[in-house]
Amino acid sequence: MKWRRFVPAAAAALMAVVLTPTGAQSAAAGPKESRPVHSYADAIREAVWVDTRLDADGDGKTDRVAVDIVRPREPARQGRKVPVIMDASPYYSCCGRGNESQKKTYDANGDPVRFPLYYDNYFVPRGYAFVAVDLAGTNRSDGCVDVGGRSDVQSAKAVVDWLNGRGKAYTSRTGGERAKAGWSTGNTGMIGKSYDGTVANGVAATGVEGLKTIVPIGAISSWYDYYFAQGAPLYDSGPDWLSDYVESPEARARCQAVQQRLVDEAPRNGDFTRLWAERDYVPDADKVRASVFVVHGMQDLNVRAKHFGQWWDALADAGVDRKIWLSQTGHVDPFDFRRGHWVKTLHRWFDHELLGYDNGIDREPMADIERAPDRWTTDKVWPPRSAGATALRPGKGSAPGVGTLSLKPAAPGATETFTDDPKLGESDWAARIDTSTPSKAGFTTKPLTRALRLSGSSEVTVTATPSTSTAHLSAVLVDLGPDTIRDYTAAGEGITTLTDRTCWGPSTTGDSSCFKETKARTANVDHTVFSRGWADLGTYADADRGRPLTPGKRYTITLDLHASDHVVPAGHRLALIVGGTDAGLIDPPSTTPTLRLDLSRTSAELPVVGGAKEFATATAGSSYATPSGARLDGVAEPRSARPIPGGTP
Repeated sequence: MKWRRFVPAAAAALMAVVLTPTGAQSAAAGPKESRPVHSYADAIREAVWVDTRLDADGDGKTDRVAVDIVRPREPARQGRKVPVIMDASPYYSCCGRGNESQKKTYDANGDPVRFPLYYDNYFVPRGYAFVAVDLAGTNRSDGCVDVGGRSDVQSAKAVVDWLNGRGKAYTSRTGGERAKAGWSTGNTGMIGKSYDGTVANGVAATGVEGLKTIVPIGAISSWYDYYFAQGAPLYDSGPDWLSDYVESPEARARCQAVQQRLVDEAPRNGDFTRLWAERDYVPDADKVRASVFVVHGMQDLNVRAKHFGQWWDALADAGVDRKIWLSQTGHVDPFDFRRGHWVKTLHRWFDHELLGYDNGIDREPMADIERAPDRWTTDKVWPPRSAGATALRPGKGSAPGVGTLSLKPAAPGATETFTDDPKLGESDWAARIDTSTPSKAGFTTKPLTRALRLSGSSEVTVTATPSTSTAHLSAVLVDLGPDTIRDYTAAGEGITTLTDRTCWGPSTTGDSSCFKETKARTANVDHTVFSRGWADLGTYADADRGRPLTPGKRYTITLDLHASDHVVPAGHRLALIVGGTDAGLIDPPSTTPTLRLDLSRTSAELPVVGGAKEFATATAGSSYATPSGARLDGVAEPRSARPIPGGTP
């Protein structure tokens, strides 16, 4: 892991005198942890409106976004400055935040009373300010929601600028009295789940000065990939629906032009338009100055794991300081699946990144990975250095649609055929993996003689001949064998909410620090789908634009499978399934195609830890070796010779 160098010890000691929020710590030794020495009850609570320098609603005035602030009073009295933890969100009034859907509340003067979540209760006593930003067009802010576009990102970036003395803010939404952030060191850390974490990604991708770290939790890295998978629609509603859902009633009335653009420039045909390019943060990873602490559920079927995988790899290529937690949950905050350890880790992370404390977190493992409910392992580097793309080949089996998966290429002319059935999906396919069924083609290894770990992103290259002019493809990786997992498909997506509460800092009458406890919700299964990917076959020539297919013509396409880290135990089998519509996850095509797979021109590149040699050993110690420079029967393998991105520090 690459980390920034710290200042020399003498300078660090001097810095500690200025930055530490507790005078009880020794400046000579250097502080290791911020302490809760400030009064939460007496904290300063205020609201300001920051000028975004945009006029998204076209009313002739630049938009102001509402910024609710809570900060310790004692440093202000002593002339000391404090760093900022910021959550910029569109959800503070429409929907709420956290497992209990908390919303902001205000007193009769309009000053903030309740800040959702625990960040304020826990960190303000420790010498941090907490800043909750209403994105443009939401709650008490001007402007329009544009679903990850310039307005959303600038809503939060303008606040970072203001905190660093580069922007303007006012004490009211329309007045002229200026508000200054002289109490802020400028060091800002953005955090948030889902949309909130997505905005943090977007702001970091601008390279704004003063943003020291972001903690995106279940966050989007490209809005196109939220709504589509290589041309295949993932949701039947577009960004205009989401904009309408989160906007304030006033914004909804004045932002019709922005809403219409979200319709016109985001067609449901899956084409990658200029609108989507504006909302793709991955190409700008090389602009990121902040460190990034990623948290994601590997079974998140809302913000799917592709989002963290492509963002992580791009950040690695850019040399960004990184840390990651990967859970077995769906779309769940770590506060609700690993609470005590999470708060402690986050505390140390912010102390290190925003206060400069040399607490050792930068020398600890890069990755925490949940292997079973509430059982975690760590990795010094993620993915491991030994994870390399290993080309596995599907082969004919003893029955139609029931094939093999090995290092050996299929014989020329070997095929499998299936017909798209939009009523069935990955669970149906996996449950009948050893049965000939018309809706899928399945390929399995022999039972493993020892555990096999896959860590990183995968891809599957498919050569298929469709019977109609449209076709969608799905590819999934499955662990075939009994296990107990978090029940990510149930309500709670892997957690059950209890009635008992635990408290994380002091409370006030209007803002409690106490939250309902949770526990893992588990399920006993006989198979686990652990990675998946989809595509419209019409994007075979250009991932950005689909085109009609010619029935009876052969096409080759590569599907990106979502990043994961999964161990297939000894005795289990690894399976690759190729099908059509993955019911409930992608929309079906306009026709009902039958597809014939050319197995000699189809392969899966999987991030096997230990590579092909380890795979051969785990599959009964086969001595088969992939020939040097092997190709897919005339089709070059896309990236089989390259290590998985991010596999080295």
